[in-house]
Amino acid sequence: MAAADGGGPGGASVGTKEDGGGVGHRTVYLFDRREKESELGDRPLQVGERLDYAGFRASVCQTLGISPEEKFVITTTSRKEITCDNFDETVKDGVTLYLLQSVNQLLLTATKERIDFLPHYDTLVKSGMYEYYASEGQNPLPFALAELIDNSLSATSRNIGVRRIQIKLLFDETQGKPAVAVIDNGRGMTSKQLNNWAVYRLSKFTRQGDFESDHSGYVRPVPVPRSLNSDISYFGVGGKQAVFFVGQSARMISKPADSQDVHELVLSKEDFEKKEKNKEAIYSGYIRNRKPSDSVHITNDDERFLHHLIIEEKEKDSFTAVVITGVQPEHIQYLKNYFHLWTRQLAHIYHYYIHGPKGNEIRTSKEVEPLNNIDIEISMFEKGKVPKIVNLREIQDDMQTLYVNTAADSFEFKAHVEGDGVVEGIIRYHPFLYDRETYPDDPCFPSKLKDEDDEDDCFILEKAARGKRPIFECFWNGRLIPYTSVEDFDWCTPPKKRGLAPIECYNRISGALFTNDKFQVSTNKLTFMDLELKLKDKNTLFTRILNGQEQRMKIDREFALWLKDCHEKYDKQIKFTLFKGIITRPDLPSKKQGPWATYAAIEWDGKIYKAGQLVKTIKTLPLFYGSIVRFFLYGDHDGEVYATGGEVQIAMEPQALYDEVKTVPIAKLDRTVAEKAVKKYVEDEMARLPDRLSITWPEGDELLPNEIRPAGTPIGALRIEILNKKGEAMQKLPGTSHGGSKKLLVELKVILHSSSGNKEIISHISQHGGKWPYWFKKMENIQKLGNYTLKLQVVLNESNADTYAGRPLPSKAIKFSVKEGKPEKFSFGVLDLPFRVGVPFNIPLEFQDEFGHTSQLVTDIQPVLEASGLSLHYEEITKGPNCVIRGVTAKGPVNSCQGKNYNLKVTLPGLKEDSQISKIRLLPGHPRRLKVKPDSEILVIENGTAFPFQVEVLDESDNITAQPKLIVHCKFSGAPNLPVYVVDCSSSGTSILTGSAIQVQNIKKDQTLKARIEIPSCKDVAPVEKTIKLLPSSHVARLQIFSVEGQKAIQIKHQDEVNWIAGDIMHNLIFQMYDEGEREINITSALAEKIKVNWTPEINKEHLLQGLLPDVQVPTSVKDMRYCQVSFQDDHVSLESAFTVRPLPDEPKHLKCEMKGGKTVQMGQELQGEVVIIITDQYGNQIQAFSPSSLSSLSIAGVGLDSSNLKTTFQENTQSISVRGIKFIPGPPGNKDLCFTWREFSDFIRVQLISGPPAKLLLIDWPELKESIPVINGRDLQNPIIVQLCDQWDNPAPVQHVKISLTKASNLKLMPSNQQHKTDEKGRANLGVFSVFAPRGEHTLQVKAIYNKSIIEGPIIKLMILPDPEKPVRLNVKYDKDASFLAGGLFTDFMISVISEDDSIIKNINPARISMKMWKLSTSGNRPPANAETFSCNKIKDNDKEDGLCAIVIVEVLPNQPVKLVPKIKPPTPAVSNVRSVASRTLVRDLHLSITDDYDNHTGIDLVGTIIATIKGSNEEDTDTPLFIGKVRTLEFPFVNGSAEIMSLVLAESSPGRDSTEYFIVFEPRDTLDNLVLLSINLVFIIFKLFKLSQFFFLDVKKQQQMAALTKEKDQLSQSIVMYKSLFEASQQLLNEMKCQVEEARLKEAQLQNELKIHNIDIPTTQQVPHIEALLKRKLSEQEELKKKPRRSCTLPNYTKGSGDVLGKIAHLAQIEDDRAAMVISWHLASDMDCVVTLTTDAARRIYDETQGRQQVLPLDSIYKKTLPDWKRPLPHFRNGKLYFKPIGDPVFARDLLTFPDNIEHCETVFGMLLGDTIILDNLDAANHYRKEVVKITHCPTLLTRDGDRIRSNGKFGGLQNKAPPMDKLRGMVFGAPVPKQCLILGEQIDLLQQYRSAVCKLDSVNKDLNSQLEYLRTPDMKKKKQELDEHEKNLKLIEEKLGMTPIRKCNDSLRHSPKVETTDCPVPPKRMRREATRQNR
Repeated sequence: MAAADGGGPGGASVGTKEDGGGVGHRTVYLFDRREKESELGDRPLQVGERLDYAGFRASVCQTLGISPEEKFVITTTSRKEITCDNFDETVKDGVTLYLLQSVNQLLLTATKERIDFLPHYDTLVKSGMYEYYASEGQNPLPFALAELIDNSLSATSRNIGVRRIQIKLLFDETQGKPAVAVIDNGRGMTSKQLNNWAVYRLSKFTRQGDFESDHSGYVRPVPVPRSLNSDISYFGVGGKQAVFFVGQSARMISKPADSQDVHELVLSKEDFEKKEKNKEAIYSGYIRNRKPSDSVHITNDDERFLHHLIIEEKEKDSFTAVVITGVQPEHIQYLKNYFHLWTRQLAHIYHYYIHGPKGNEIRTSKEVEPLNNIDIEISMFEKGKVPKIVNLREIQDDMQTLYVNTAADSFEFKAHVEGDGVVEGIIRYHPFLYDRETYPDDPCFPSKLKDEDDEDDCFILEKAARGKRPIFECFWNGRLIPYTSVEDFDWCTPPKKRGLAPIECYNRISGALFTNDKFQVSTNKLTFMDLELKLKDKNTLFTRILNGQEQRMKIDREFALWLKDCHEKYDKQIKFTLFKGIITRPDLPSKKQGPWATYAAIEWDGKIYKAGQLVKTIKTLPLFYGSIVRFFLYGDHDGEVYATGGEVQIAMEPQALYDEVKTVPIAKLDRTVAEKAVKKYVEDEMARLPDRLSITWPEGDELLPNEIRPAGTPIGALRIEILNKKGEAMQKLPGTSHGGSKKLLVELKVILHSSSGNKEIISHISQHGGKWPYWFKKMENIQKLGNYTLKLQVVLNESNADTYAGRPLPSKAIKFSVKEGKPEKFSFGVLDLPFRVGVPFNIPLEFQDEFGHTSQLVTDIQPVLEASGLSLHYEEITKGPNCVIRGVTAKGPVNSCQGKNYNLKVTLPGLKEDSQISKIRLLPGHPRRLKVKPDSEILVIENGTAFPFQVEVLDESDNITAQPKLIVHCKFSGAPNLPVYVVDCSSSGTSILTGSAIQVQNIKKDQTLKARIEIPSCKDVAPVEKTIKLLPSSHVARLQIFSVEGQKAIQIKHQDEVNWIAGDIMHNLIFQMYDEGEREINITSALAEKIKVNWTPEINKEHLLQGLLPDVQVPTSVKDMRYCQVSFQDDHVSLESAFTVRPLPDEPKHLKCEMKGGKTVQMGQELQGEVVIIITDQYGNQIQAFSPSSLSSLSIAGVGLDSSNLKTTFQENTQSISVRGIKFIPGPPGNKDLCFTWREFSDFIRVQLISGPPAKLLLIDWPELKESIPVINGRDLQNPIIVQLCDQWDNPAPVQHVKISLTKASNLKLMPSNQQHKTDEKGRANLGVFSVFAPRGEHTLQVKAIYNKSIIEGPIIKLMILPDPEKPVRLNVKYDKDASFLAGGLFTDFMISVISEDDSIIKNINPARISMKMWKLSTSGNRPPANAETFSCNKIKDNDKEDGLCAIVIVEVLPNQPVKLVPKIKPPTPAVSNVRSVASRTLVRDLHLSITDDYDNHTGIDLVGTIIATIKGSNEEDTDTPLFIGKVRTLEFPFVNGSAEIMSLVLAESSPGRDSTEYFIVFEPRDTLDNLVLLSINLVFIIFKLFKLSQFFFLDVKKQQQMAALTKEKDQLSQSIVMYKSLFEASQQLLNEMKCQVEEARLKEAQLQNELKIHNIDIPTTQQVPHIEALLKRKLSEQEELKKKPRRSCTLPNYTKGSGDVLGKIAHLAQIEDDRAAMVISWHLASDMDCVVTLTTDAARRIYDETQGRQQVLPLDSIYKKTLPDWKRPLPHFRNGKLYFKPIGDPVFARDLLTFPDNIEHCETVFGMLLGDTIILDNLDAANHYRKEVVKITHCPTLLTRDGDRIRSNGKFGGLQNKAPPMDKLRGMVFGAPVPKQCLILGEQIDLLQQYRSAVCKLDSVNKDLNSQLEYLRTPDMKKKKQELDEHEKNLKLIEEKLGMTPIRKCNDSLRHSPKVETTDCPVPPKRMRREATRQNR
């Protein structure tokens, strides 16, 4: 319907896409920029749906107030004018338009254009996997900058001139905050293209429709060299990722070439966050369109630098600038600190864009061409610094430049992969030059582990030039992909055997791969997705590029030849000659000790160095001079070899001085020094060695030998000179090469000799200063007494060695003695402690001279003693060795028992140091007086309290003193039982004397006592006496309890018993307290706190203050008595008063019934026991309410109760009623309730009714027995046979130990065999699952039970036995029986089919189980021998058994095509002469030649022709060759049936020929029959190999005979050598293979061990197998326990799979873990659960016929699969990947809850059709909510709930048909539960453990085999054979020398017989063949 007002300006209308080009209203935004005074903002305008251009223009005029006649144009922001023709397609909703005077008018003021840049859908699909990350230690920041350069390269790809790209790092703080700007002179972007740039993931391939691309009109570029097509701005991702990786904001500024406007867009993290906070559209914003150089909108000081950038726009026709601000601080530091590093990385990435396809060849001049016209300039501006500016073209140390310029040659190739993928490749060779590798170092992959000058840099050749770096760097469209490299290809890896070039040459190659865009890279261009995988695909074709042309040839052979050529042409290596043998070097680390080949000479750089030659080193500290001992080369070499380096052993010269040998790299030999210079150095070195010392004393104080001097006498300064034998002074060892380490020093030592040994007291070293000599200063510190020696010794610098070259350096020694001086000072000796007041003590004194040596006092001295505050006196002072001041006494205050410190000063007049002060501690003296406080004589205390006395013990100076056993006693008198106070003052001398309280009984008034205080141990201290007045106590002494009833208070005495009604409360309990004088005590708060009761934890304090006690709750049971206690306790007394409350019964309230005996009753039997009935009160206390007359009022009722035998009796002794004879009518077993009623009281009891005795036997969980159950022969029954005993009413009878047996026919066999079973406690017996073996047809089984000697027969089970379609019974072998089997040819294809019991072919057979054995047929029978060769589809495991089905095929093998002419028996080498004797001229006798194939089978029996014999010499140009008899050069012999007989060949008499020369007889077949002409040609040139027989020609007969013997011996030796070498080669090959097997087994074991660690399983290093076995046993036990746990299973019998086309019933195809979901889904599919699913309609029809149509079937080939649901489809509440609403109830597709054990794809088809999009939720409320929301946007499928409800797809729910029954009502038609996940995890762990056990055993086995082989190779027999081989080779060499076999002959012979050069390895014979060959040779 159309609206009535549609079509007018601004009118709204509703229409379709066909009429008007849009739907509904469109809103456009108008900017009026015709004049500068126009309004700045935009004007929105509603455009009607049917509006045309004329109406739109009129609306514009009306809106803006413009006259319709005025001229103006309306354009888009891209300056596209709106016209009638393009109105509908241009004017879209939300578009921004200009009103201009002309299309080319400049914008007078800036505008804002609304844009939307919602992410493209690829954002959701691919965005998660692309981000920048660090790899191999590289910072990813340069790669982010490279993304921006990629965009600039694409933008400038169409530039005609220079393509200029600038990266400006604006780090000048004066111009704003740090920023990074990337500017190019490319084609720029329109506003629409800029809008598209902002759309994330909008790649060039998705820019269609409304999208206008910045690469619009994309066409894949034409192929160019190295794919340098600039097509690298690709995915619409990298630019955005890069700018936000570098900083927080990006400003895009761009101007297209054909536009007057500059478009500017800002994206910032801050803006996004602001929009999100304000809930605005995040992916929307504005593009500012302005005129060039207009920067008025830049107002932020942080972006001041933009003014300068915008001003530069004037000079640019088109450009794009990316300005990044908010740069991360760590990026700023990296860009500043590592400027050279990251610019070098960028130069590496764009190397070929900058320098062209050939790279940066520095040696050649280059001009700017279309492929190298790119200028990438990087500049960095910092405050106060000169700007750093670098052009990437100027960088000369990027890796590709280094690779290009260090390479000597290159190998170019191309690889074609499937599709259009093309890879150009180049390999460069970096030769070894003299002493170093030229392969350049990469900072990311340092190839050298140590510095170049390290002595080990040429140590082992395995330190390859390339190191661990891969060969190829990878470029995509000419640009480096930094994180992807290719290690190598098969054809350029080092060969396993030695190839044409040495192994190290393979490590001197670098390479680069250049791919086109057919190979996928990550969006950040850091890695290739699949490059290496595609390149190493078997279908990838490699071709070589020669002279720019692609040539197909064997790439591996071409590469090997090129590498060999590079090695020979460019490598400058060392030639090792004069081989001496192999040694090990124990002085090196264990890994480098051997093997080392030793040589006596080398040839290096045109010079020869030999052992014994004098040489000098370079780059060593010090430089070495010496003679060559030998050369070392690492490796097992033999004879002359070339190598890149090695080591030389040098004996230092002169050897009299240097008794040492140095080993240095050969590279450190000085190749420029002459041997004469070294000899002269050795002679000069010997002549200038130090000889003696010259000593002078310039300042006096000379030390004379054996002088005795007082302590402290100085020794004068010493001047030393070192003189050589010539008397010349010297400061270092002769020669200049020793450096600082051989300078000479003079060491001075003064040594003290004592009984404990010699001790150095002075040690100085003096060195020569050039202008001053060796000098030692004056020594004044020799003060110790004893004998001394002053020693001067010449030593070497640094090492301090006093010998050199085995002899001592010059030295000199002077002996002298030192004695003590006179006394000058004194000190205190050891004082006797402690010091006490008034107690005498002694002061010992010790005297010393000025140096502290002990001296004696010999003069009279009067000492003076002083101490502040003390009075000191002494008796005398003694002289002599022991000086003591005797009898010193001190008196004075010390303040405490610990004493006081005093400074005791002793002065001895007359000494230099005449006084000494000693700190002493003076302790109090002995006790003299006792002081007691308080001082008063009469003391007053209260009865029951203790009195404290302060006592002090004083000495004679009234100091408090203390001593051991200082105990003070106080004894009281005046009353009995008074305490005694005792206190110990031994430690402090003072204390508080107190004790227990003074307690006098029954005191009513005051009483007087006496106290005596004394120290029993000190009789000299007088006692002290005191008088004490004792008062009566005022504390609590008695407590009473009363019960108040009305106005009367009744006392409750202690331990009284009170009777009270049960459950009642005792109120009005009070208490009273009295003191010692029987005075009542008023209860205060303090006293109330100390009163406790035991019947309640909470007491009301206010009640206690009033004398009230808490109420007492009486127990509810008369059996419970309550003990109540009131207690009072304070510091003086503890009182209590207690009573007991006895409860009495209350009024009658309840009837109570109790069962006596069992609570179960068997069906049909009476209850064994009685029911006792009593009357109780409300608390259950029994009341005597029954009498005999009460029986009539008692009634009993219950469901199913049989009242016929009920008996009730009155029990007088217990006052209760007894009921017996309870019985129930037969019915369902279970709990039964009985109601007992008496008067108004009643009660219930519950008894359990159980089943009766066994009478029947039923099957549990078994299908219907009416029809036969189909079972495949040899298979298990579907269910275990479980029987249940039942009573006569079909109730299960839980009787155990009942015997169960199974009866069957004799032709029906069950496995396991039939055994007797017994029932369990439930009356069940599980006979288990039987495997059935029987003839095809119907069979029966019956279960029986024996109970109480009677037989209970069970049901009869019918079985229909079907043949097993999966049991193999025979093999069917098909092959081309007409095919010919040629020796060495390929067998025809053998098609093997395994036939089952039902004559069908078994599919899915593991090919590894089918093998074919081949052996030569013999008369022993058709059994294959043990050594029969085995062929299999896959490798058979070693522990696989090979028994099984067998089919024998006999074929006849025919000989292959004829290729060789061979003798039947190889004749010996003849030695002949041209004499007359025919015997001496006979060359051959009885020679039988035949034609054979490659395998020596006789063939060509149908060939007839001619054999031509010709004699030829070693030199082809030699014409003087011998002639046959008859002087002919050739002889012809006929051959028939492929063979020829030559009776003899004789040399012509006097035949020409050279003496002692070797010639050859060549036998060549030639056909003569016409019908074999073509065959003859083929035989001669292609198939036949010429048979050559060598001969020796002699002119002397005697010499001929000698040489004949030698020739014969030579042939025998050659044959023996061949046999020996074959044996050793086979043994070595077997050894190598065993080592490979050991390595493979070790790797396999390590791999499995790592996988076990992932599963948290650790295997010990010892006792592995027992540990694994125990672990396996435990894991298997755990798995078995999990499997045995009961889980939900489908009891519906499955249909027997008679063929592979039957999948089974739907109920068995799937499993569900959740019980609730399984219940509701099973019910939902209840009608389909029994349906059988087949693959084909034919199989379904067959089942239909077999079951007479009773079985429903579903063939999969009849399902229309296009309507099936997509299993990956999201739930309906997701729309376009977003959540439309938030659901409740955990919705999930029902199909997603299914797991399929087998046939997953087919099962998804079945259940996709049955369930569709059915969804399951928690409950009905959640389902209704979900449906209500979903139908708002789409159709809602059927909903199920886990509670069992269903809402159909039409919305209907409720009713029984939409409510699932309980699980047990589904009759077993329910999906089973899957195996627990833990069980699967255990299965994986068990599998890994089993594999690991096999790997450990295999490793042990192959190790044993390897050790056995190694032991065999070391056996005496093998050593003997090796010796024999060496002897044979020596003898052969001697014989060849005697025969005159020259090297020239060998060379020619080798040229004639050398096979073609092949790079592929020889085929390795099978392992078994090699081992057998080795055994035979043993």
